[in-house]
Amino acid sequence: MTDFNAIDQEVNALSDVIWDMASNVWEYAELSYDEFKSSALESAVLEQHGFTIEQRNIAGLPTSWIATWGSGAPVLGYLVEFDALPDLGNDTVPHKQPAKSGNPNGHGCGHNLIGSSSIGAAIALKNHMEKNGIPGTIKVFGCPAEEALNGKNYMAATGVFDQLDVCLHNHPAMVNSAINFHSTASIDLIVEWHGVTAHAGAAPWDGRNAVHAAEIFLVSANMMREQLEPTGRLHYQILEGGSAVNVVPDYAKVLVRYRGKSADNVREHKTWLEDMAQGAALSTQTRTEVTNLGGIYDCLPNDVLAARITDHMHRYFPIKWTEEEQAFAKSIQREMGKPESGMATDVMPVSTGIEVGGSSDVGDISWNVPTMGVMFAAWPLHIPPHQWGCTACNGMSIGRKAGLRAANVLAAQGLELMTDPALLAKVKADFEQKKGGREYVSLNDSETNPRADDSDAQLAHYECCLHTALEHLDGCNH
Repeated sequence: MTDFNAIDQEVNALSDVIWDMASNVWEYAELSYDEFKSSALESAVLEQHGFTIEQRNIAGLPTSWIATWGSGAPVLGYLVEFDALPDLGNDTVPHKQPAKSGNPNGHGCGHNLIGSSSIGAAIALKNHMEKNGIPGTIKVFGCPAEEALNGKNYMAATGVFDQLDVCLHNHPAMVNSAINFHSTASIDLIVEWHGVTAHAGAAPWDGRNAVHAAEIFLVSANMMREQLEPTGRLHYQILEGGSAVNVVPDYAKVLVRYRGKSADNVREHKTWLEDMAQGAALSTQTRTEVTNLGGIYDCLPNDVLAARITDHMHRYFPIKWTEEEQAFAKSIQREMGKPESGMATDVMPVSTGIEVGGSSDVGDISWNVPTMGVMFAAWPLHIPPHQWGCTACNGMSIGRKAGLRAANVLAAQGLELMTDPALLAKVKADFEQKKGGREYVSLNDSETNPRADDSDAQLAHYECCLHTALEHLDGCNH
């Protein structure tokens, strides 16, 4: 039986390194596709600790990278995320208050902890393997734009995850659990209509109204809801709808997201939505364009790996919160009108057969390689993510404790997978059984993300951020 005390010591020795990453990325709070400082800092930390950055700018995503250490099998992957959310900037106080920096963005989903925990675990495992002559390869993947649901799917389509034997990830939450859920697949479409302007009062017959086309499309899409299965979800956002009331608008733009139980289900409804867009254009004598921003797969559970991660979680969770930390959590719950239960004080049993309505671009990886995550309490019970109370917790002692313990779980699970071929074989068998012979075919229509910008200017900016990150680390070492 594996003794995990030594790997625990490796993680604990890195506690300041882990928190330095987490706290700095919390301060940066960069949005999807713009995570230049966050990505640069975390890749620089890996380089400083002996990893080689073997690839950057994957699928046209400038802030993506792969860091590698070791050789031979098994090949274990860790996932890193680093984007924040708009309008969730908050100070580290138990009430709604802008961040001192004035940054309106905030880590209301805890991605500052995701990256630091995975990287801390990877470095600790590497140090332990070096000292004990354990063979194997560790790969850490810097994955942009998770909040846009369009980062890992484009990376997966290039095949960068195919060489892994297994992949681990983590996510803060309000409970402690293995992430053994089946999520929805989804796709994002930009739908545009081009018409003809005219004076809306004097000669409207000379125009062709693009907004009318958008209205017909949205009515059609809403009519489709009656035929959706219970797992189906449809959301939309009107991005452009005319600029003056007395001008027949010649342009309209809508973002629509469809979620379904599987990639095949998403493909079917994508075609249906495209037909609706064309029908709306024909009805209004306008012209339509549909751009697929990217689609993601549903997440495949892995019961074997979930059971092992849950066992490891019992070694490190629940966390013993101080009275001050519990009071902090209860103050947030009180301000948000939730039960004042404080922080989670248990580990949930292994969940099987659970369907969730949300989506994650981790799904694409889970269809290529056995994948499992650690969900850990980093903000109060009854507080879902994407709220200011989560941002506050992720930047103070609650987030620090939670992120460190997540790193402990990830490192211990990584070590077990590296040293127990029988376990790895069972994990792979469960993966093949869940996959059921179905092949992964990307839901994307292009090789690079249409919203990504890998221009020379952006790459030069990223290079500057890398130099700044190295200077920061050099200062920390002194």
